[in-house]
Amino acid sequence: MIIDTHTHVNMEEFDCDLEDILGRAQKKDVSTIFVIGMHGPSNRKAVDLAERYDMLYATVGIHPGYVDEEHDVDTIIPYLKHPKVIAIGECGLDFYWKDDNKELQKNVFQRHIELAIAYDMPLVIHTRSSFQEAYDMLLPYKGKVKGVFHCFSSDVVDAKKAIDLGFMVGIDGPITFKNNTELKEIVEKIDLSHLLVETDSPYLAPVPYRGKRNEPSNTYYVVEKIAEIKKMDHHDVARITSENAKRLFQL
Repeated sequence: MIIDTHTHVNMEEFDCDLEDILGRAQKKDVSTIFVIGMHGPSNRKAVDLAERYDMLYATVGIHPGYVDEEHDVDTIIPYLKHPKVIAIGECGLDFYWKDDNKELQKNVFQRHIELAIAYDMPLVIHTRSSFQEAYDMLLPYKGKVKGVFHCFSSDVVDAKKAIDLGFMVGIDGPITFKNNTELKEIVEKIDLSHLLVETDSPYLAPVPYRGKRNEPSNTYYVVEKIAEIKKMDHHDVARITSENAKRLFQL
């Protein structure tokens, strides 16, 4: 069975047909889905959904895209002992969309790191045009903090640096895109024990659904592509990446 370790099924795009989405996921061998919080309302909804559905688990955090409006990370503390909350995030740095608030983004990310250490929880990290800065912030805590660099978009050198920190690398739908040579090189050269599979639903739908609303059932195609690149059996890729997720998130 497959674990989709990163979705936003707590967004309004899924309000009308969530039951159908979960059913389609199960038919494609997706047994467990992580619902990722990004700010106050989505954190609450992620936890609510995780309470309603056995196959869902929640994470809570403040995404760098929201820090201008919401930067009190301690608002997530009441959730951190909840039995269905398994990680802190989505958090991190994004200098692609906005780079005039770098210090605020770093301060907010720093607080997520501190809470992850204090509560012994993994981090779900977003980096866009910011891998080196995030890496530099995490390096002093090597051995004290763990997690995943979600939707990895850098190169194999940075992937190895992330792994050396004790983190995993999240692989999403772009692995199926024809011209994504860097991501394919990462999958080819990085041992499967360091990889997680994700959809980032509703974003980044894989081929053959590129351009459409993504959903957790499409993790199947991410697993299929990884298996093709590594010349492995599809079921072995599903099993090993699921074991990776269970180990990291203490399921």
